Amino acid sequence: MNALDGIRVLDASRILAGPWCTQTLADLGADVIKIERPGSGDDTRGWGPPFLKDAAGRDTGEAAYFLGANRNKRSVTCDIARPEGQALVRELLPHCDVFVENFKVGDMARYGLDAPSLLALKPSLVYCSITGFGQTGPYRERAGYDYAVQGMGGLMSVTGERDDLGGGPQKVGVAVADLFTGLYASVAILAALRHAQRTGQGQHIDLALLDTQVAMLANLGAGYLVDGRSSGQVPGRAGNAHANIVPYQVFEVAPATDRPGERDHVILAVGNDAQFARFCAVAGQPALAADLRFATNEGRVRHRAVLVPLLEAVLKRRTRADWLAALEAAKVPAGPINTLRDVFDDPQVQARGMVDVWPQHPLSDALPLVASPLKLAATPVRRDRPPPLLGQHTDEVLRELLGADDARLAALRAAGAV
Repeated sequence: MNALDGIRVLDASRILAGPWCTQTLADLGADVIKIERPGSGDDTRGWGPPFLKDAAGRDTGEAAYFLGANRNKRSVTCDIARPEGQALVRELLPHCDVFVENFKVGDMARYGLDAPSLLALKPSLVYCSITGFGQTGPYRERAGYDYAVQGMGGLMSVTGERDDLGGGPQKVGVAVADLFTGLYASVAILAALRHAQRTGQGQHIDLALLDTQVAMLANLGAGYLVDGRSSGQVPGRAGNAHANIVPYQVFEVAPATDRPGERDHVILAVGNDAQFARFCAVAGQPALAADLRFATNEGRVRHRAVLVPLLEAVLKRRTRADWLAALEAAKVPAGPINTLRDVFDDPQVQARGMVDVWPQHPLSDALPLVASPLKLAATPVRRDRPPPLLGQHTDEVLRELLGADDARLAALRAAGAV
């Protein structure tokens, strides 16, 4: 049994934020019916290479991007720009508990599929809209994309090397505004479902990438509001260092003996004064821990410019393997900077089952995907539906939910609705 057994989601979203939300719900057991444009489907189906390869090693039309955000769903083609497609969505709606869309503000109203219209059809419906800037405000009609939102929301102003070291604006390597918005959306949907189950009252959820990105500023946002706005101190890029903790950054270490001349690094993440003292003992520098300038984190932050060069010289004396073994033994937080090859070869990642091989995909009998990180003891995540082919479940869903026969399916196809 899965946690969301019995919950059905009609998913009209595409790209990443919406699909990431609905994939989470699907992992938890919801029946997610993905509505896709006939002929092309979700835009990310074509966002490659890389593409899934067939048995002969040839590229298929299934991009890895799409595969990574659409497991455990059923795909139904439906052209919501056509009246027949709009009618089909309204016909499916009574069989669903949640509706998710990420169209521009106003688009769904033109199709008669906006929140007021669908809530009138089903008052208990949880209707979730995901947009770049939300349903209100001066930017509401703008298209919003993760890259732009990372910049507008302040993330790129605090990401990248320090400006005095030649740095400049830098986006995060994955679309974090999309991904966080998708996760916030799944949390909001679960809360709204709880409310609907208790009261019978549905509601409209308004999720915006920019709102999420601003919320993600976390301690930096709080620090600016508490002090920076009045003092004029605006957080900037700190490279791999931490604004409030020292030493908490990347350090270069001696090259590995089997790779002489190659640069190597470790992450040192000292979180408190006791850990700093233990690090100094491992490093053979007890005097640094006794120095009043460095004995407390406040002092280390204030004297960062003095302390960090001293630590840089010390860290270069030993290899990464030496440092990681010694620091782990001393319970000082530290770690390597892994490539993706290193990540998926890591014994901890493998032990936690984070690589999941799907044998049921129509084009591959061994499709490897990153697994869900959700580990629920009593209601484990599902893994019975690999990412679908475009329209793979159209007939199945329409027969199951609407009782459509061959004649009805043929008529819908003739009308271009599916």
